[in-house]
Amino acid sequence: MPDTNQPIINRYFEESVRQLEAVHQSQKDNLNAAARWLGEALANDHWLYAFGTGHSHMLAEEIFYRAGNLGRANPILDDRMMMHKHAIEATYLERKEGMAEEILSHYPVEAGDVLIVASNSGRNAVPIELALLGRERGMKVLAITNLTQSTAWPSRHPSGKRLCDAAELTIDTCGVDGDACLDLDGLPGKIGPTSTITGAFIVNAIITGGIEHALSLGHTPEIFISSNTSGDDHNDKILRKYKDRVRHL
Repeated sequence: MPDTNQPIINRYFEESVRQLEAVHQSQKDNLNAAARWLGEALANDHWLYAFGTGHSHMLAEEIFYRAGNLGRANPILDDRMMMHKHAIEATYLERKEGMAEEILSHYPVEAGDVLIVASNSGRNAVPIELALLGRERGMKVLAITNLTQSTAWPSRHPSGKRLCDAAELTIDTCGVDGDACLDLDGLPGKIGPTSTITGAFIVNAIITGGIEHALSLGHTPEIFISSNTSGDDHNDKILRKYKDRVRHL
């Protein structure tokens, strides 16, 4: 049982570490499999894509244009599914059938690419349909989701599938139902969400493992270097090469 007499920050730290440890221990085989997928894709000149709705869109941004991460990484971002314009509307739109095909049509995905789809609940229509579409198009589709929450609630997709059913490979964030993990007297619900912490670890673990695997196959992936160090000239070459391919550049 957690020690509720501890300061709340200590409790949040310990619960975050517990979940990260659970991911590292229980998901290592799937993390390694995802890294192999990515390494093989990169070695064959394919791309990494990532998509998420609501706060999970941050995991799509995590792969993109970042020091130490890949040049051949393309986030699937739709303002309607994010928090910075119409957050209330986004909550309902992610449940709407038929949007995923229109969203994916803006990106030059190909068979052999790797697609990460992130959804904490794994129950809403748009991420489920995007995963299914990715598989139809020959992509290797990986889900990042909270299986505790996903299996506790019914799917909002007419097929009855959850994101974990739609993807070829699933990595569990090992979170709690509802994401927020701490009780505090006087509040009607829990506080302290953790899915961004574990999700960002999972994404970057896959990328680092994928880069290592690509190197073992004799391929050197293009990576960005911090533009706040000596990276500008190095990065400019990658940006010129891929500007027409990556719409968010």
